[in-house]
Order: sequence, then C-alpha cells, then structure tokens
Amino acid sequence: MTLELQGIGVSRGIAIGRAHILFHNQPDVREYLIPAFSIEQEVDRLKHATEQARDQLLAIRNHIPANAPTDVSSFIDTHLLMLNDSSLSSVPIDMIRSRRCNAEWALQLQRDALINVFNEMDDPYLRTRQDDVDHVVNRIHRILADEHVADHEIPDGRLKDHIIIAEDLTPADTVLMQHQGIAGFVTEHGGATSHTTILARSLGIPAIVGVESVRRYIQDNEPLIIDGESGIVLAGSDGSVVTEYRKKLIDFRAHIASLSRYKTQPTKTKDEKAIKLLANAELPEDISLISNAGAEGIGLYRTEFLYMNRATPPEEEEQLAAYRDVVESIDGPVTIRTFDLGADKTVDGGRHHGPTVNNPALGLRAIRLCLGQPAMFRTQLRAILRASAFGKVKVMFPMVSNQQELAQARNQLESCKKELDREGIDYDHHIQVGVMIEIPASAVCAEMFARQVDFLSIGTNDLIQYTLAIDRVDDQVNYLYDPLHPAVLRLIHMTLLAGKKHDTEVSMCGEMAGDPRLTRLLLAMGLNNFSMHPNAILEIKQIINETNLTELPRETLTILNMDNPFEAECLIETINSYD
Repeated sequence: MTLELQGIGVSRGIAIGRAHILFHNQPDVREYLIPAFSIEQEVDRLKHATEQARDQLLAIRNHIPANAPTDVSSFIDTHLLMLNDSSLSSVPIDMIRSRRCNAEWALQLQRDALINVFNEMDDPYLRTRQDDVDHVVNRIHRILADEHVADHEIPDGRLKDHIIIAEDLTPADTVLMQHQGIAGFVTEHGGATSHTTILARSLGIPAIVGVESVRRYIQDNEPLIIDGESGIVLAGSDGSVVTEYRKKLIDFRAHIASLSRYKTQPTKTKDEKAIKLLANAELPEDISLISNAGAEGIGLYRTEFLYMNRATPPEEEEQLAAYRDVVESIDGPVTIRTFDLGADKTVDGGRHHGPTVNNPALGLRAIRLCLGQPAMFRTQLRAILRASAFGKVKVMFPMVSNQQELAQARNQLESCKKELDREGIDYDHHIQVGVMIEIPASAVCAEMFARQVDFLSIGTNDLIQYTLAIDRVDDQVNYLYDPLHPAVLRLIHMTLLAGKKHDTEVSMCGEMAGDPRLTRLLLAMGLNNFSMHPNAILEIKQIINETNLTELPRETLTILNMDNPFEAECLIETINSYD
C-alpha cells in the first residue's frame, strides 16, 4: 500500500532512493556551579572542545575534492571563522570565570545572545546565518558531551543515493550532503524562499519542505520516491509506480541536459521579441556560474557579503578590488546594489547599542541605514564609481520608499563624483542609477520614480511579503506567500506600465523571475528583463524562445482580477500548456 505525503516542492526533480532519517540531537544543557579551584580546568575543557571542533571541520574540508562546488568549502570556512571569533572563543571563557558556570552553560548563554541579534534582522539571508551559529555551537556541545561526529559529515559514502528525512537542514548540512551524493531531501519545516531551499535549487537537489511530522511516518532505510516539483512523497510504492517515476526521472535528466543548446542562442520569442536574461550574484564564487550560464550580465550584485563576519566595515580599496574583479570577469553590465543590511544590523560584530527594535521589518534597514551611516555609504559609492572605470556598472538603491530618500542618495552619489573629480580619479560620469521596487509604496508611486531614474528593478521576494504582511521565513505563515495574489500581480503590472510610459527600463530580480511556471505570465505582463540565479537561466531561455506572445491566451491578464486562487492556478496551467 502506497503512503502519500504532501509538502511544498521547492527544488524540481525526481529522487528515488532509501530514506536516511537525520536526527539533530539537541544538547541538554544545564547550569551548575564550578568550584573556584576548578575554573581554569573548565576553561581548558572548553578550549580543548573548540580545538577539536576546529580539527573536525578541517578534516571535513580536506576531504572535499577540488572540483566540488565552491559553496561547500565556503560554508566550512565560515564555521572556522566563527570558531576563531572572539564572540565564541573569548566571551564564554569570560563567563566561566565571572559566573563560575560550566562550559556548556556559558556557551549556551552566548549562543542565545547571538541568536537574538540575528532574530532582530529583517533581511532573510542575514537572519538565516543564525543556522551557522547553531551549527558551530552544537558541534562544540557534542564534543563536550563526548558525542561522535554527525554521520552526515563523515564522507564515507553511506549517504550516496539516499533521501534525507529531517526536521530541518542548515545550508551547511545541504552542501555537505550534496557532496556525498544524496538523491534529495524532505524536511518538516522550511519555506520556498529559505536559504537552504534556494541553495538546493542552485545545487540541483530535488527537495520538499513543510511535510509535517514526516519522521513519524517514514522508516529509516525505507524505499521512497519524491517529486520536487509537485511536493509529493511516496513510500511503499508498487512496481508500476516505481517504473513510472523512473521514466519521469530519465525524462527530467534528458530535459536538463538538452538545455545546454540554448547557451549560445539569442533570447527572443518566436515572434522576434528580444528579451534580456541577467543573473543574480551573491558571492564571488557565483561569477563562474554566471559565465557558464550564458547570462548577458548581472542584474543584481548583492554586496552584503563584504560586511559580514567582521568587526569593521570594508574599506574603499577592498570594495573596489571586489567590484573590479566582477566587472572585469563579466561580459555585460553589472548592477551593484548598495548594502541592504537589515533592521539594527551594524558592522561592529553584531553588537547592538540602541533601543530594542520591536518590529525590525519596518525599522532601520537598506537605504534608510545607508543614509543613516553616511561615511560607510560614501565609502561604498566611491568604490562603485571607481569600479565603473573598468566596465559597464550600474548602481541601485534598495527599499526606496519616497522621493526624499532617492534625492538624498543621489546627492551623496553626486558629492562622491565631485570628490573623485578633484582627486583626478577616473569613473563613468554617466553611470546609470536605479531603485528597487520592493515595497508597495514604491510600486504605487512607480511613475514618480520612473521619471527620475534610469531603471527600476522589481524585488519580488520583499514585495510579496510586505504586500501580504507575512514573514516568508516563518513556518507558521509562509503558506500565505503567494506570487499570484492579485495585489502582488497588480503592483508588478503597475510598475511595468510606469516603465513603459516613461521609457524607463524595468527588470525583475526576485525569485519570481526564475520560476518557469510564471515566465509566460510575466512576458504577457510586459516584462522584458529577467534577473535570476544562474542555474535557472537556460530553462527560462527555453520557455521564452518557445513562446509566441501573439498566441498567448487572450484572457491571460484577467488573472489580475481573479480572487479565486484555484482559478488563477488553472489559468497558469492553460498559459503554460499551449504550443
């Protein structure tokens, strides 16, 4: 008898294999008083455990082949940096000495303090970095408790072709297990836009999240089938079902392999409408992926990585070197977004000195933080301007909500230009300036912005969550995250019409741009510039090249007025099913 479980399909593909139940044993940490004569012994115990954790990570890193994805080693390096950071290497030791508490409790107290800082951040990417803190702290806790290395970290082949079943996975878990050849994964928690699921898509791992209590229904080593597109988990399937899904798996792999032929083809519809496909870049390692995907440039270059895991913000020369490397490596324009750090996030190692932020999603972040930290902002603007001397660079301001913010940001940019002129430093005097449309206010006022900037870029991830008032990384409400909600679609359409009216280029850089289900709808709405993860580019290009805009169903744009989600989904199926 087949057991069918339903979750949220977040990374396409079919996986057939045996289940491997992954349990993250949470340490039972309790406080107890250390005798005065044993304090230094307890300090040494923590130091020794930290050194063992470092040795374990180095051993894992040394087993990573040279041709493995760079994400694998970068996550390990992040954890090694955390072990060396004073917030984990020194502060717990000070607590042991001042409070006379055990090492486990001191480490847990500092873990809780760091997690509270991350929880107050609005930016979803930065908030997910708390997973890294947990991963490192739990590793030290396991060593203090004399537990063995987690089995998914041992590169002995035991996980090859298995489907991982877990409560949740960190990004580090994901890259480690991808290297070991897992077939896919299913988790009880998670959403479509979490860092782990985005990583799964970029690594090509079939994945399903949000399958409540899945570990209660699936047995370890039980044969499973998962469909990462429909979100279906099948256990106990008979031979005919397995045969059917094996064929689907073969067809899917053939489809992915066939996409390579589109790499050198121009992107245009059957009726000769030229479309521009750009890539999003988050880390320097993404540049090689972008080049291999055939992107026409970078539509969103996130700069936050330069500011993270450090005590002070990056200097101008460091930023210039990073931006210049990208600009000189990419054949096409590079749109650099100024730092989009969230809420109370500063660059002093995560310490927060101001009042408690009750609602960081609506607090000091993005362009507000840029304008509130003018020295740091100007340093970045100077570096971006200087990088424009080495290739086509655009500058983009995040989360602009009113004309005053745009005017202040442009004034800072013009002031930096005058400084560089006085210093005789070269830059593009006609550098294009744009804003992100990612909150309802900017979408409603898109016409005003379109008159004043060179381009608009729709950031759908934030636009959806702000429009629908849901936190997209909160398991309790992320089921409400709906890109087909009429309010969301109307705001997107409004922005596209504003760009057309004022002859201002409009692009989309959120997850919607790389969703194959929505490509034809976005084309029908008038989107001509897509920016997405490089792994999605060839599939989106195939859909575009096989689309005749004049033959799209006449009722396509009626979706803007549909209040029934089922009807909207049916229309999407109709749009995508025609030849």
